[in-house]
Amino acid sequence: MVREEESQIISALRAGDEAAFMRLVESYQGSLVRVAAMIIGDAEVAQEVVQETWIAVLKALPTFEGRSSLKTWIFTILMNRARTAARREGRYVGLVLETDESGDDQHTVASDRFHPAHTGVEAHGWVTPPRSWEEMPEQVFLSGEVRRLIHSTIDALPQQQREVITLRDVEGVGAEEACNILGVSESNQRVLLHRARSKVRRALEAYLGE
Repeated sequence: MVREEESQIISALRAGDEAAFMRLVESYQGSLVRVAAMIIGDAEVAQEVVQETWIAVLKALPTFEGRSSLKTWIFTILMNRARTAARREGRYVGLVLETDESGDDQHTVASDRFHPAHTGVEAHGWVTPPRSWEEMPEQVFLSGEVRRLIHSTIDALPQQQREVITLRDVEGVGAEEACNILGVSESNQRVLLHRARSKVRRALEAYLGE
């Protein structure tokens, strides 16, 4: 069900309230551009896609039935157009479900960082545990170089992993909402996010280890 405040916003938009539309744009414009840019890989094309999205939102408002939140609906429209643009740019790869049995041969954590079961040490315990980042100065994580590293690592991820981590960790979208926007199951979303986060973590570990 659409929440009461969303019902008021939708009514205002359908009545042609320009101020209500501008408030909606101000609320989501930045996030839409960031998500589109991550998918397409071109900031200029991303801006065009977001403009197309807003036009589509206005045209489709009379048929919006409130089966999802207004935010989810807008982002779903964006995702469809961004993927179309990414195909034109030769960047989009069709959906490949990534379950635990998907055959992905890239371990999220290198196997040589764990004790093998036959050593007598705690089976599969850490040989080299992850470095604690709590001891790192805050300015390290806030530095432009680290942000660029994170961005470039996300940009190099497979398509679906890039979409999930952008929504969940860059834009702060909840798990259920991300599943609705991307059209994936909860379990697949979880696996995609885990793999994406693991790859970003490996890149950060390599950088911080230097």
